[in-house]
Amino acid sequence: MQDITVMGAGAFGLCIAWEAARRGARVQVIDPWGPGAGASGGVVGALAPHAPESWTPAKALQLQALELAPDWWAGVEAASGLPTGYARTGRVQPLADDRAVSLARARAAGAATLWQDLADWRVRPWQDSDPISPSGMVAEDTLTARLHPRLALAALVGAIRARGGIVAADGPPQGPVIWATGAAGLRDLSAALRRPVGCGEKGQALALRHAAPGAPQIYAPGLHIVPHADGTVAIGSTSERDYEDPATTDAQLDTLHARAVDVWPVLAQAPVVARWAGERPRAASRTLLLGEWPGRPGHFVANGGFKTGFAMAPVAAQMMADLVLETRDRVPEAWRIG
Repeated sequence: MQDITVMGAGAFGLCIAWEAARRGARVQVIDPWGPGAGASGGVVGALAPHAPESWTPAKALQLQALELAPDWWAGVEAASGLPTGYARTGRVQPLADDRAVSLARARAAGAATLWQDLADWRVRPWQDSDPISPSGMVAEDTLTARLHPRLALAALVGAIRARGGIVAADGPPQGPVIWATGAAGLRDLSAALRRPVGCGEKGQALALRHAAPGAPQIYAPGLHIVPHADGTVAIGSTSERDYEDPATTDAQLDTLHARAVDVWPVLAQAPVVARWAGERPRAASRTLLLGEWPGRPGHFVANGGFKTGFAMAPVAAQMMADLVLETRDRVPEAWRIG
């Protein structure tokens, strides 16, 4: 059994630790702030696919991650005995005009080719349960899933401990060290390499008390509305590069809330149960950063999840476990730190 230390108890850190523990490694996760103290402790949990067009290797990997997710998160639930809030509930997108309808129909043809039998994308007439749609038409897909971030983190901690792993605030590193430390880690890596590798970007989101656990997600430009299994609906999120305090909410979140009510009026009377703000790790490449820490033997980096951390974490975890435990390097060129 190989020892491994993961620094950071967010989505990437805990998923990597679970994958390593599942393969038989002795794992410890160290985070002085506790699980989910950073960007992963939010409320949204939208696992949504890229549009099925202009296909790239990165989009193919995200599709692989979404295909992997049901069994992967079921394994976490089985090991921990705790729910993650995962479900593939699909997504509905209101279409603004005839141009949007035509584009959505073209994407439906793309999905038939690229997604094959995994899921469907279709354009259909508006129904009473749908969000407001100016064109009277919506796009619907069956691939989009949701996950409750805080439930998922608790389940990951439980699964790791069930395999004998440690999740603690401090402790001496044992074995290879994987740094999954979010926005702060990107700043540290930039300083160490003396070049801009990435930075933080603030996001704000909120949760309302409204029970619609089986309802699909709703997506409008810049707006995700995600019904969760615990009787809440999450609304996210802002994207802010200029900010003084990454942990405070403000009027921008109020505006986001109002937009959500305009799109889905059933939320008008739903009380707010949580307001959240945090700093998300945004790599300069706008993608993941995985691999060895340049010039620092025995140290590795897993970072840059930004808005897709939970969606991509299982694939990132498998690649990092391959690299660290088995010296098999499957990290695509676009995700490499060098």
